[in-house]
Amino acid sequence: MQIADTAAIVTGAASGLGAATAARLAAEGARVFGLDLNVEGAPVVDGVTYVSTDVTDEEQVRRAVALAAEAGPLRVVVNCAGIGPSARILGRNGVHDLGLYAKVVQINLVGTFTVLALGAEAISQTEPLEDGQRGVVVNTASVAAFEGQIGQAAYASSKGGVVGLTLPAARDLAQYGIRVNTIAPGIVDTPMLATVSEEFRAALAAGVPFPQRLCRPEEYAQLVRMIIGHDYLNGETIRMDGALRMTPR
Repeated sequence: MQIADTAAIVTGAASGLGAATAARLAAEGARVFGLDLNVEGAPVVDGVTYVSTDVTDEEQVRRAVALAAEAGPLRVVVNCAGIGPSARILGRNGVHDLGLYAKVVQINLVGTFTVLALGAEAISQTEPLEDGQRGVVVNTASVAAFEGQIGQAAYASSKGGVVGLTLPAARDLAQYGIRVNTIAPGIVDTPMLATVSEEFRAALAAGVPFPQRLCRPEEYAQLVRMIIGHDYLNGETIRMDGALRMTPR
């Protein structure tokens, strides 16, 4: 599927994976609508329009989807928005904050579903292309969905939910010509890692079999572009981790 002269939605677009993806799709000729909770300080990119959006708020998401559909045809939705706080189920200060657990699931899983569902509704109303295809949704999970570490109960749960959502979503939306795939990145060099020491970053990179370095956000964007262009790739979760398998800690 080609993306030139179509509209695309990218969540979490103000930084990290989302920013790299928004820039890549815009460079390929898409009219990109970058959704993020805080768009102040987002990179200025030709072809990217930022929309302040809470992905857990249905009305805010509906408004953002309507903007993209109006500029459309809307063909692509990429879910990158997410948070990753760490806390043990039983820690020094007692039981895992139950509100924090719910918040992580609400943003990472429910927010992903909200954007997927409302985005798919708009995509379903576009004219079909070859083979009846109308568009594609790419979600973001994590290797933590498979090998969650100590302190990642909430994060791993939410990302495991995204993986579990992928196939039934692809099956549900097949009748509308909408493909659904998920990327499960390993350790990515995003702003979340910007505050740690070089020694710690080097230790993280050393744990990756090959290439022995952190993943670059641009490589995530490259894989998104490949998924969009590969019309037979559907209902799949793709690990992008340099053969990394996470240890307990």
